[in-house]
Amino acid sequence: MLKKIGIKQLRQGMHIHEMCGSWLNTPFWQKSFKLRDQATLDKITQGSIDEVWIDVAKGLDVLAESVAAEAPPALTRVPDAAPGFKHIVPVSMAEEIGRAARIVDESKQAVVSMFNEARMGKAIDGEHAKVLVEDIAASVMRNPGALISLARLKTADDYTYMHSVAVCALMIALSAQLGLDDEQTREAGLAGLLHDIGKMAISLDILNKPGKLTDAEFVSVKEHPGAGHQMLLLANSVGPIALDVCRHHHEKMDGSGYPDRLSGDQISLYARMGAVCDVYDAITSNRPYKQGWCPAESLRKMAGWSEGHFDAVVFQAFVRSIGIYPVGTLVRLESGRLGVVVEQQVGKSLLSPKVRVFFSSKSMAYITPALLDLAGPGLQDKIVAREDASKWGLKDVDRFWLDDTAAT
Repeated sequence: MLKKIGIKQLRQGMHIHEMCGSWLNTPFWQKSFKLRDQATLDKITQGSIDEVWIDVAKGLDVLAESVAAEAPPALTRVPDAAPGFKHIVPVSMAEEIGRAARIVDESKQAVVSMFNEARMGKAIDGEHAKVLVEDIAASVMRNPGALISLARLKTADDYTYMHSVAVCALMIALSAQLGLDDEQTREAGLAGLLHDIGKMAISLDILNKPGKLTDAEFVSVKEHPGAGHQMLLLANSVGPIALDVCRHHHEKMDGSGYPDRLSGDQISLYARMGAVCDVYDAITSNRPYKQGWCPAESLRKMAGWSEGHFDAVVFQAFVRSIGIYPVGTLVRLESGRLGVVVEQQVGKSLLSPKVRVFFSSKSMAYITPALLDLAGPGLQDKIVAREDASKWGLKDVDRFWLDDTAAT
Protein backbone atom coordinates (compact mmCIF):
# COMPACT_ATOMS: atom_id res chain seq x y z
CA MET A 1 0.00 0.00 0.00
CA LEU A 2 1.27 3.45 -0.87
CA LYS A 3 1.56 6.37 1.56
CA LYS A 4 2.54 9.96 0.94
CA ILE A 5 4.86 11.21 3.70
CA GLY A 6 7.04 14.20 4.51
CA ILE A 7 10.82 14.02 4.17
CA LYS A 8 11.21 14.19 7.97
CA GLN A 9 9.35 10.89 8.27
CA LEU A 10 11.77 8.99 6.00
CA ARG A 11 13.95 6.29 7.56
CA GLN A 12 16.22 3.50 6.42
CA GLY A 13 14.38 0.35 5.35
CA MET A 14 11.53 2.22 3.63
CA HIS A 15 10.79 1.52 -0.03
CA ILE A 16 10.49 4.78 -1.98
CA HIS A 17 7.93 4.38 -4.73
CA GLU A 18 8.20 7.88 -6.16
CA MET A 19 9.34 11.36 -5.18
CA CYS A 20 6.90 14.27 -5.29
CA GLY A 21 8.58 16.55 -7.78
CA SER A 22 10.63 16.20 -10.91
CA TRP A 23 12.71 13.03 -10.83
CA LEU A 24 15.25 14.86 -13.02
CA ASN A 25 15.96 17.23 -10.12
CA THR A 26 17.13 14.38 -7.89
CA PRO A 27 20.59 12.71 -7.86
CA PHE A 28 19.09 9.23 -8.36
CA TRP A 29 18.86 7.21 -11.55
CA GLN A 30 16.01 5.08 -10.18
CA LYS A 31 12.47 6.33 -9.52
CA SER A 32 11.71 3.44 -7.16
CA PHE A 33 14.19 1.92 -4.72
CA LYS A 34 14.71 0.74 -1.15
CA LEU A 35 16.34 3.22 1.23
CA ARG A 36 19.21 1.12 2.59
CA ASP A 37 21.78 3.55 4.05
CA GLN A 38 22.15 6.89 5.82
CA ALA A 39 24.14 8.43 2.96
CA THR A 40 21.20 8.01 0.55
CA LEU A 41 18.79 9.33 3.19
CA ASP A 42 21.00 12.42 3.64
CA LYS A 43 21.02 13.08 -0.10
CA ILE A 44 17.22 13.07 -0.17
CA THR A 45 16.71 15.24 2.90
CA GLN A 46 19.27 17.78 1.70
CA GLY A 47 17.67 18.09 -1.73
CA SER A 48 14.67 20.04 -2.98
CA ILE A 49 12.09 17.27 -2.46
CA ASP A 50 9.61 17.80 0.40
CA GLU A 51 7.43 14.69 0.10
CA VAL A 52 7.69 11.13 -1.24
CA TRP A 53 5.42 8.15 -1.82
CA ILE A 54 6.50 5.00 0.05
CA ASP A 55 5.27 1.42 -0.49
CA VAL A 56 4.72 -0.18 2.93
CA ALA A 57 4.23 -3.60 1.29
CA LYS A 58 7.87 -3.53 0.19
CA GLY A 59 9.51 -1.70 3.10
CA LEU A 60 9.07 -0.19 6.54
CA ASP A 61 6.08 1.96 7.49
CA VAL A 62 6.12 5.35 9.22
CA LEU A 63 7.00 5.29 12.92
CA ALA A 64 4.00 5.87 15.19
CA GLU A 65 5.69 8.81 16.92
CA SER A 66 6.44 10.35 13.54
CA VAL A 67 2.79 10.14 12.55
CA ALA A 68 1.78 11.85 15.78
CA ALA A 69 4.36 14.59 15.33
CA GLU A 70 3.48 15.36 11.76
CA ALA A 71 -0.17 15.73 10.70
CA PRO A 72 -1.19 13.55 7.74
CA PRO A 73 -1.12 15.39 4.41
CA ALA A 74 -4.31 17.13 3.33
CA LEU A 75 -4.40 14.82 0.32
CA THR A 76 -5.61 11.90 2.42
CA ARG A 77 -8.07 13.76 4.64
CA VAL A 78 -11.80 14.23 4.18
CA PRO A 79 -12.92 17.72 5.28
CA ASP A 80 -14.07 17.78 8.90
CA ALA A 81 -17.30 19.45 7.81
CA ALA A 82 -18.34 16.46 5.68
CA PRO A 83 -21.51 14.96 7.22
CA GLY A 84 -21.54 11.34 8.37
CA PHE A 85 -23.68 8.60 6.86
CA LYS A 86 -25.35 7.48 10.10
CA HIS A 87 -27.95 10.22 9.83
CA ILE A 88 -29.19 8.89 6.47
CA VAL A 89 -32.56 7.17 6.76
CA PRO A 90 -33.04 4.00 4.67
CA VAL A 91 -35.92 4.12 2.19
CA SER A 92 -37.66 1.65 -0.10
CA MET A 93 -36.57 0.86 -3.65
CA ALA A 94 -39.61 2.68 -5.00
CA GLU A 95 -38.73 5.83 -3.04
CA GLU A 96 -35.07 5.86 -4.11
CA ILE A 97 -35.19 4.74 -7.74
CA GLY A 98 -36.01 8.20 -9.14
CA ARG A 99 -33.27 9.94 -7.17
CA ALA A 100 -30.81 7.19 -8.03
CA ALA A 101 -31.59 7.56 -11.73
CA ARG A 102 -30.77 11.28 -11.61
CA ILE A 103 -27.53 10.64 -9.72
CA VAL A 104 -26.50 7.95 -12.21
CA ASP A 105 -27.14 10.28 -15.14
CA GLU A 106 -25.28 13.21 -13.57
CA SER A 107 -22.40 10.97 -12.48
CA LYS A 108 -22.03 9.48 -15.95
CA GLN A 109 -21.79 12.93 -17.53
CA ALA A 110 -19.22 14.04 -14.94
CA VAL A 111 -17.11 10.88 -15.36
CA VAL A 112 -17.17 11.22 -19.16
CA SER A 113 -15.86 14.78 -18.83
CA MET A 114 -13.25 13.83 -16.22
CA PHE A 115 -11.98 10.80 -18.15
CA ASN A 116 -11.82 12.70 -21.45
CA GLU A 117 -9.68 15.37 -19.78
CA ALA A 118 -7.41 12.60 -18.51
CA ARG A 119 -7.14 11.26 -22.08
CA MET A 120 -5.96 14.71 -23.15
CA GLY A 121 -3.27 14.70 -20.46
CA LYS A 122 -4.97 16.97 -17.93
CA ALA A 123 -4.65 16.24 -14.20
CA ILE A 124 -7.64 14.70 -12.40
CA ASP A 125 -9.52 17.01 -10.02
CA GLY A 126 -9.88 14.84 -6.92
CA GLU A 127 -12.11 17.34 -5.15
CA HIS A 128 -14.67 17.22 -7.96
CA ALA A 129 -14.55 13.42 -7.90
CA LYS A 130 -15.23 13.46 -4.14
CA VAL A 131 -18.45 15.41 -4.72
CA LEU A 132 -19.66 12.61 -7.01
CA VAL A 133 -18.70 10.00 -4.41
CA GLU A 134 -20.69 11.84 -1.74
CA ASP A 135 -23.85 11.84 -3.88
CA ILE A 136 -23.44 8.18 -4.85
CA ALA A 137 -22.76 7.20 -1.24
CA ALA A 138 -25.88 8.98 0.02
CA SER A 139 -28.04 7.05 -2.46
CA VAL A 140 -26.40 3.72 -1.58
CA MET A 141 -26.96 4.37 2.12
CA ARG A 142 -30.64 5.12 1.47
CA ASN A 143 -31.11 1.98 -0.63
CA PRO A 144 -28.13 0.17 -2.20
CA GLY A 145 -30.21 -1.80 -4.68
CA ALA A 146 -31.49 1.25 -6.55
CA LEU A 147 -28.31 2.89 -7.83
CA ILE A 148 -26.29 -0.34 -8.09
CA SER A 149 -28.97 -1.97 -10.22
CA LEU A 150 -29.43 1.07 -12.46
CA ALA A 151 -25.67 1.35 -13.00
CA ARG A 152 -25.65 -2.28 -14.18
CA LEU A 153 -27.95 -1.37 -17.08
CA LYS A 154 -25.16 0.29 -19.03
CA THR A 155 -24.80 -0.05 -22.77
CA ALA A 156 -21.68 -1.39 -24.45
CA ASP A 157 -20.90 2.13 -25.69
CA ASP A 158 -20.79 3.77 -22.26
CA TYR A 159 -19.34 0.78 -20.40
CA THR A 160 -16.00 2.37 -19.44
CA TYR A 161 -17.65 5.39 -17.79
CA MET A 162 -20.62 3.67 -16.16
CA HIS A 163 -18.37 0.86 -14.92
CA SER A 164 -16.58 3.46 -12.80
CA VAL A 165 -19.87 4.70 -11.32
CA ALA A 166 -21.01 1.14 -10.63
CA VAL A 167 -17.76 0.07 -8.95
CA CYS A 168 -17.86 3.22 -6.82
CA ALA A 169 -21.35 2.28 -5.59
CA LEU A 170 -20.39 -1.36 -5.03
CA MET A 171 -17.30 -0.35 -3.04
CA ILE A 172 -19.45 1.87 -0.82
CA ALA A 173 -22.02 -0.88 -0.19
CA LEU A 174 -19.23 -3.36 0.56
CA SER A 175 -17.54 -0.87 2.92
CA ALA A 176 -20.78 -0.57 4.88
CA GLN A 177 -21.08 -4.37 5.08
CA LEU A 178 -17.49 -4.64 6.34
CA GLY A 179 -18.14 -1.99 9.01
CA LEU A 180 -15.67 0.59 7.69
CA ASP A 181 -16.04 4.13 9.04
CA ASP A 182 -17.26 7.10 7.01
CA GLU A 183 -13.81 8.30 5.95
CA GLN A 184 -12.73 4.82 4.88
CA THR A 185 -16.00 4.41 2.99
CA ARG A 186 -15.48 7.68 1.12
CA GLU A 187 -11.92 6.71 0.21
CA ALA A 188 -13.10 3.28 -0.98
CA GLY A 189 -15.77 4.95 -3.11
CA LEU A 190 -13.23 7.35 -4.62
CA ALA A 191 -10.97 4.39 -5.37
CA GLY A 192 -13.85 2.66 -7.17
CA LEU A 193 -14.64 5.76 -9.20
CA LEU A 194 -11.02 6.20 -10.35
CA HIS A 195 -9.79 2.59 -10.50
CA ASP A 196 -9.95 2.35 -14.31
CA ILE A 197 -8.73 5.85 -15.18
CA GLY A 198 -5.69 4.22 -16.81
CA LYS A 199 -7.91 2.97 -19.64
CA MET A 200 -7.75 6.50 -20.96
CA ALA A 201 -4.18 5.66 -22.02
CA ILE A 202 -5.47 2.83 -24.24
CA SER A 203 -6.35 3.37 -27.88
CA LEU A 204 -10.12 3.70 -28.41
CA ASP A 205 -9.89 1.13 -31.20
CA ILE A 206 -8.64 -1.42 -28.69
CA LEU A 207 -10.89 -0.30 -25.84
CA ASN A 208 -14.06 -0.60 -27.96
CA LYS A 209 -13.01 -3.58 -30.09
CA PRO A 210 -16.02 -5.92 -30.51
CA GLY A 211 -13.90 -9.03 -31.20
CA LYS A 212 -11.16 -10.93 -29.44
CA LEU A 213 -8.01 -8.94 -28.66
CA THR A 214 -4.68 -9.91 -30.18
CA ASP A 215 -1.82 -10.78 -27.81
CA ALA A 216 -0.29 -7.34 -28.39
CA GLU A 217 -3.61 -5.61 -27.74
CA PHE A 218 -4.12 -7.59 -24.53
CA VAL A 219 -0.67 -6.54 -23.33
CA SER A 220 -1.69 -2.92 -23.98
CA VAL A 221 -4.87 -3.35 -21.94
CA LYS A 222 -2.96 -4.95 -19.05
CA GLU A 223 -0.87 -1.78 -18.78
CA HIS A 224 -3.87 0.30 -17.66
CA PRO A 225 -3.35 -0.16 -13.87
CA GLY A 226 0.17 1.26 -14.09
CA ALA A 227 -0.92 4.04 -16.45
CA GLY A 228 -3.77 4.99 -14.13
CA HIS A 229 -1.48 4.97 -11.13
CA GLN A 230 0.80 7.45 -12.85
CA MET A 231 -2.18 9.69 -13.69
CA LEU A 232 -3.37 9.69 -10.08
CA LEU A 233 0.10 10.54 -8.78
CA LEU A 234 -0.32 13.86 -10.62
CA ALA A 235 -3.91 14.43 -9.44
CA ASN A 236 -4.90 16.69 -6.59
CA SER A 237 -6.73 15.40 -3.51
CA VAL A 238 -6.32 11.72 -4.41
CA GLY A 239 -4.90 9.68 -1.54
CA PRO A 240 -3.03 6.38 -1.21
CA ILE A 241 -6.12 4.16 -1.10
CA ALA A 242 -7.25 5.24 -4.58
CA LEU A 243 -3.67 4.89 -5.83
CA ASP A 244 -3.40 1.40 -4.38
CA VAL A 245 -6.72 0.17 -5.79
CA CYS A 246 -5.99 1.69 -9.18
CA ARG A 247 -2.72 -0.21 -9.45
CA HIS A 248 -3.71 -3.47 -7.74
CA HIS A 249 -7.39 -4.23 -8.51
CA HIS A 250 -6.27 -6.97 -10.93
CA GLU A 251 -4.06 -8.75 -8.40
CA LYS A 252 -5.22 -12.22 -7.27
CA MET A 253 -4.85 -13.93 -3.93
CA ASP A 254 -2.81 -16.76 -5.47
CA GLY A 255 -0.30 -14.33 -7.01
CA SER A 256 -1.38 -14.88 -10.61
CA GLY A 257 -2.69 -11.35 -11.14
CA TYR A 258 -1.02 -8.23 -12.48
CA PRO A 259 0.87 -5.87 -12.62
CA ASP A 260 2.97 -6.78 -9.55
CA ARG A 261 1.90 -10.41 -8.97
CA LEU A 262 1.09 -9.68 -5.33
CA SER A 263 -0.45 -12.46 -3.27
CA GLY A 264 -2.24 -12.97 0.03
CA ASP A 265 -1.47 -10.36 2.66
CA GLN A 266 0.58 -8.34 0.18
CA ILE A 267 -2.73 -7.18 -1.28
CA SER A 268 -4.46 -4.49 0.80
CA LEU A 269 -8.07 -4.82 1.98
CA TYR A 270 -9.13 -2.06 -0.41
CA ALA A 271 -7.47 -3.71 -3.42
CA ARG A 272 -9.17 -7.00 -2.48
CA MET A 273 -12.48 -5.15 -2.35
CA GLY A 274 -11.77 -3.51 -5.69
CA ALA A 275 -11.02 -6.87 -7.30
CA VAL A 276 -14.43 -8.27 -6.32
CA CYS A 277 -16.42 -5.16 -7.27
CA ASP A 278 -14.59 -4.73 -10.58
CA VAL A 279 -15.16 -8.32 -11.71
CA TYR A 280 -18.82 -8.42 -10.63
CA ASP A 281 -19.76 -5.32 -12.58
CA ALA A 282 -17.69 -6.40 -15.59
CA ILE A 283 -19.35 -9.79 -15.96
CA THR A 284 -22.90 -8.52 -15.33
CA SER A 285 -22.56 -5.74 -17.93
CA ASN A 286 -23.06 -5.80 -21.67
CA ARG A 287 -19.70 -5.39 -23.40
CA PRO A 288 -18.76 -4.80 -27.04
CA TYR A 289 -17.90 -8.51 -27.32
CA LYS A 290 -20.49 -10.24 -25.09
CA GLN A 291 -23.78 -9.95 -23.22
CA GLY A 292 -23.65 -9.60 -19.46
CA TRP A 293 -24.49 -12.53 -17.21
CA CYS A 294 -27.41 -12.57 -14.78
CA PRO A 295 -26.44 -11.09 -11.36
CA ALA A 296 -27.10 -14.31 -9.43
CA GLU A 297 -25.32 -16.45 -12.03
CA SER A 298 -22.36 -14.07 -11.86
CA LEU A 299 -22.11 -14.58 -8.09
CA ARG A 300 -22.26 -18.35 -8.59
CA LYS A 301 -19.39 -18.22 -11.08
CA MET A 302 -17.35 -15.88 -8.89
CA ALA A 303 -17.80 -18.24 -5.93
CA GLY A 304 -16.15 -20.92 -8.03
CA TRP A 305 -13.15 -18.66 -8.64
CA SER A 306 -12.92 -17.33 -5.10
CA GLU A 307 -10.26 -19.66 -3.70
CA GLY A 308 -7.40 -18.34 -5.85
CA HIS A 309 -8.87 -15.12 -7.19
CA PHE A 310 -10.70 -13.35 -4.37
CA ASP A 311 -10.37 -12.95 -0.63
CA ALA A 312 -13.05 -15.33 0.73
CA VAL A 313 -14.10 -13.05 3.62
CA VAL A 314 -14.41 -10.02 1.34
CA PHE A 315 -16.37 -12.02 -1.24
CA GLN A 316 -18.81 -13.30 1.39
CA ALA A 317 -19.34 -9.76 2.64
CA PHE A 318 -19.92 -8.64 -0.95
CA VAL A 319 -22.65 -11.25 -1.40
CA ARG A 320 -24.33 -10.07 1.80
CA SER A 321 -24.16 -6.48 0.55
CA ILE A 322 -26.05 -7.16 -2.71
CA GLY A 323 -27.91 -10.36 -1.83
CA ILE A 324 -27.78 -13.95 -3.05
CA TYR A 325 -30.40 -12.93 -5.60
CA PRO A 326 -29.43 -9.35 -6.55
CA VAL A 327 -32.02 -6.97 -7.99
CA GLY A 328 -32.79 -7.95 -11.59
CA THR A 329 -32.34 -11.71 -11.08
CA LEU A 330 -34.98 -13.87 -12.79
CA VAL A 331 -36.24 -16.58 -10.41
CA ARG A 332 -38.78 -19.41 -10.42
CA LEU A 333 -41.01 -19.80 -7.37
CA GLU A 334 -42.39 -23.01 -5.87
CA SER A 335 -45.80 -22.06 -7.34
CA GLY A 336 -44.35 -22.20 -10.85
CA ARG A 337 -44.48 -18.46 -11.37
CA LEU A 338 -41.47 -16.61 -12.74
CA GLY A 339 -40.53 -13.22 -11.38
CA VAL A 340 -37.71 -10.73 -11.16
CA VAL A 341 -36.13 -9.71 -7.86
CA VAL A 342 -37.14 -6.14 -7.09
CA GLU A 343 -35.60 -5.43 -3.69
CA GLN A 344 -33.45 -6.92 -0.94
CA GLN A 345 -34.87 -6.56 2.55
CA VAL A 346 -32.64 -5.18 5.30
CA GLY A 347 -32.54 -7.43 8.34
CA LYS A 348 -34.37 -10.29 6.61
CA SER A 349 -33.21 -13.51 4.97
CA LEU A 350 -31.19 -13.17 1.77
CA LEU A 351 -33.42 -15.96 0.42
CA SER A 352 -36.59 -13.89 0.80
CA PRO A 353 -36.40 -10.70 -1.30
CA LYS A 354 -39.33 -8.88 -2.87
CA VAL A 355 -40.18 -10.39 -6.26
CA ARG A 356 -42.49 -9.17 -9.04
CA VAL A 357 -44.03 -12.24 -10.70
CA PHE A 358 -45.21 -11.89 -14.31
CA PHE A 359 -45.08 -15.29 -16.06
CA SER A 360 -46.46 -18.79 -15.45
CA SER A 361 -44.13 -21.69 -16.23
CA LYS A 362 -47.13 -24.03 -16.16
CA SER A 363 -49.29 -22.27 -18.76
CA MET A 364 -46.28 -20.74 -20.55
CA ALA A 365 -48.03 -17.38 -20.57
CA TYR A 366 -47.68 -13.92 -19.08
CA ILE A 367 -49.79 -13.21 -16.02
CA THR A 368 -50.82 -9.95 -14.39
CA PRO A 369 -47.67 -8.65 -12.64
CA ALA A 370 -47.85 -8.84 -8.85
CA LEU A 371 -45.34 -7.80 -6.18
CA LEU A 372 -44.67 -10.49 -3.57
CA ASP A 373 -42.86 -10.02 -0.28
CA LEU A 374 -41.35 -13.48 0.24
CA ALA A 375 -40.55 -12.57 3.86
CA GLY A 376 -44.12 -11.44 4.51
CA PRO A 377 -46.42 -13.19 6.99
CA GLY A 378 -48.62 -15.96 5.60
CA LEU A 379 -46.91 -16.16 2.20
CA GLN A 380 -46.06 -19.80 1.42
CA ASP A 381 -44.26 -19.29 -1.91
CA LYS A 382 -40.47 -19.33 -2.10
CA ILE A 383 -37.63 -19.25 -4.62
CA VAL A 384 -36.65 -22.68 -5.91
CA ALA A 385 -34.26 -21.72 -8.73
CA ARG A 386 -32.58 -18.98 -10.69
CA GLU A 387 -33.72 -18.95 -14.31
CA ASP A 388 -32.29 -17.98 -17.67
CA ALA A 389 -34.65 -15.63 -19.53
CA SER A 390 -33.69 -17.06 -22.92
CA LYS A 391 -34.83 -20.54 -21.82
CA TRP A 392 -38.38 -19.20 -21.52
CA GLY A 393 -38.24 -16.85 -24.49
CA LEU A 394 -38.47 -13.80 -22.22
CA LYS A 395 -37.04 -10.44 -23.20
CA ASP A 396 -36.46 -7.19 -21.32
CA VAL A 397 -37.17 -8.65 -17.86
CA ASP A 398 -35.53 -5.60 -16.28
CA ARG A 399 -38.67 -3.59 -16.98
CA PHE A 400 -40.46 -5.56 -14.27
CA TRP A 401 -38.25 -4.23 -11.49
CA LEU A 402 -37.75 -0.81 -13.04
CA ASP A 403 -41.41 0.08 -13.39
CA ASP A 404 -44.16 -0.53 -10.84
CA THR A 405 -46.73 -0.32 -13.65
CA ALA A 406 -44.93 -2.79 -15.93
CA ALA A 407 -47.36 -4.76 -18.01
CA THR A 408 -47.06 -7.40 -20.68
